[in-house]
Amino acid sequence: MIIMSVDLGKARTGIAICDRSEIMATPLTVIEEWNRDRLLEKICEIAAERKAQRMVVGLPVNMDGSEGESAQGAREFADHLREASGIEVIMSDERGTTKTAIGYLNQSDTRGKRRKAVIDAVAASIILQDHLDRRRNAGEQP
Repeated sequence: MIIMSVDLGKARTGIAICDRSEIMATPLTVIEEWNRDRLLEKICEIAAERKAQRMVVGLPVNMDGSEGESAQGAREFADHLREASGIEVIMSDERGTTKTAIGYLNQSDTRGKRRKAVIDAVAASIILQDHLDRRRNAGEQP
């Protein structure tokens, strides 16, 4: 199944994708868009172009496990995405993904403007890879 992930941000939203084999998540793009309706349209266009069959949206849970305003906004956006795309949309805890993405980019010596341009897509790929690993560990077939 082709699965796409979304790391929702206020100004930049990261997108990642995997192929049908569900082996590895790959950063795809960063969408710079403040308007949620236009962002929704752009994500739906990418999902249709890539023939995504499921989308995973990062859920910004607080470190203590509680959900705040950002988590509620992500859930609402995921509901709109589900309606607009007609694709299954699930939520996935994204705690620590940006920190992990920064670590990966530090290891590859990606800094400055280049880092800013890719960090959200890398975070989206971490969200997706976590989802793929959980599916594989649960014995779900690709």
